[in-house]
Amino acid sequence: MKKQKKGAKKKFFPVETQFTSAKVNLYAYAPEDLNGNVIRLDLTKALRGKSFELRLKVNEKNGSLTTSPLSLQLFQGYVKRAVRKGTDYVEDSFETQSKDNLLRIKPLLITRKRVSRNVLRALRELTQKTISAHCQIRDSKEIFDEIITNKLQKILSIKLKKIYPLALCEIRAIHILGDNQKKMPEVHKKEEEKIEEPKKAKSKKPVKSKDDKEDKDKEDKEISQDSEEQ
Repeated sequence: MKKQKKGAKKKFFPVETQFTSAKVNLYAYAPEDLNGNVIRLDLTKALRGKSFELRLKVNEKNGSLTTSPLSLQLFQGYVKRAVRKGTDYVEDSFETQSKDNLLRIKPLLITRKRVSRNVLRALRELTQKTISAHCQIRDSKEIFDEIITNKLQKILSIKLKKIYPLALCEIRAIHILGDNQKKMPEVHKKEEEKIEEPKKAKSKKPVKSKDDKEDKDKEDKEISQDSEEQ
């Protein structure tokens, strides 16, 4: 953090947010001081009762302040009110990739009545498959926007309806884990370095049988006898 000049006063700086129309102002000496800060927004009023908490990272560039999403999560109280007696629920947590980031998504499914384990397993598997395919062709900001506007939940609910109609289909949380740039594992690198042109096979000496050895011994004896007679 840079040293502030004597007599400098703090003031409010506006921050641009893409996911809400609410005005956000942060208090600091200069915009540079706010770079990297994390802000939390309660979207309950904006979403008319759905209790989402949105975490954003502040980015400063040329004196202007923008934000990028970090996570979106339902408040625990909202989840507890949604789960009722006589119903079953499916919770899951898995990693998937978007165009620009690696994400961890936690869906929440609540059935209308008690169902078998096979139905719950089928719902979980189709949910993970559908969300992963949906996220791979979109960037993280678009995915966050679709969850806030309930677009992704509607698409998922229609597909899961073929297995069992749900009382609630929601994304409990989504977190950005980092860039999705895949680095080549070291194991594969070492394997590539070891690949060389195939070496020529060495010619093996023919194995002599016992009969060949006996014949050779006889020849050696005859040669020695001839030499003695001479």
